Amino acid sequence: MLHDAHNHLQDEWLAPHLDRIAETVRTLPITTMVVNGTNEADWSRVSELSRRFPFVRPSYGLHPWHAGNRSPAWLGTLRARLASEPHAAVGEIGIDRWMTDSARPDDPRLAGLRRAPLTEQIEVFLPQLALAAAGNRPVTIHCLQAWGTLHTLLESHPLPARGFLLHAYAGPAELIPKFTALGAYFSFNGYFLKESPNPICHLISDKPAKPSRLETFKSIPLDRLLIETDAPDMSLPQPWRTHKLPPSPDGSPVNHPGNLEAAYSALASLLGVSLPVLTAQLTANFIRLFPPPP
Repeated sequence: MLHDAHNHLQDEWLAPHLDRIAETVRTLPITTMVVNGTNEADWSRVSELSRRFPFVRPSYGLHPWHAGNRSPAWLGTLRARLASEPHAAVGEIGIDRWMTDSARPDDPRLAGLRRAPLTEQIEVFLPQLALAAAGNRPVTIHCLQAWGTLHTLLESHPLPARGFLLHAYAGPAELIPKFTALGAYFSFNGYFLKESPNPICHLISDKPAKPSRLETFKSIPLDRLLIETDAPDMSLPQPWRTHKLPPSPDGSPVNHPGNLEAAYSALASLLGVSLPVLTAQLTANFIRLFPPPP
C-alpha cells in the first residue's frame, strides 16, 4: 500500500485530467492521498473530491502564500468546515520567508497575491495550529527559509498529540532531532532527486556538487518518514517520471500523482533498504499520523 502524504489534487492544472488520473491510480497500489486545501476558494473542491474518490483524505488550511488575501470570515469558515468533517486534517498551513525575502517581484506563482509579512503569517498560522491541537487532527506544515522561527513557535504552543507533518522537508539536518522530539514527521519528495550528485538520478550536470537534501533524509528516523508528490507541483526529474501530463500554460511540468511509486523506489534506494521493508514502515507511519476513519 502506497500513501501520498501531501498533494493538491484540487488544483486547476489537474482538473482537465482528473478522470485519467483516477483511472491510473486504480491500477496502482495507491490507497490514500492527503489532498491539501490552501485557500478559502478551494476548500469546497477538496471536499467534493473526497466524496468522489475513496482514496482522497481531505485536509483544509490557509497557506501562507494566501494569508494576505484572506477574507475577514476565513477562520470561522475553516472552523465550520472542520466541524462538519470530523475526520479531515488541517493543512496546508505554515510560514514562508522565501515569499517575502527572496522571491522575484514578478514570480508567476505569486501573481495576484499580497505577500503577507512574517508577523501576519504567524497570526494566521497559530489559530490553525490551535484547531489541529484541540481536535488532535493531523496537521501539514509548510516552511521555507524560516525553520528556526517555526521550531520556536512549535515548542511554545500546543500541538496535536498524534504529531504533525513537515512536508517536503528542506530544513537543516541539525533541527531534525528537535522537530522529532516535538512529534514531527517528514515527507520526502521525488523533486529532491534533481540534487543528486550520484547515479541514483542518472543525470549529468556540469554544476559543482552541493549539500543535498537527499543526505538530510538519511538522518531522519525511519519511523518518522513519509512520502509525498505535492502534485501538480515539484515534478520528479525526467528519468524518474513514470506518469506524465501535459505541461501547464507557461510550459512548466505538471506532476502526476502516479509518480508516487517512483518516489518510493527512489527513497528505498537512497536509504539502502528494500522496497517492501520501506513500504511496510511508511504504511505504519502514515496510519499513525493519518488514521483511517472508523
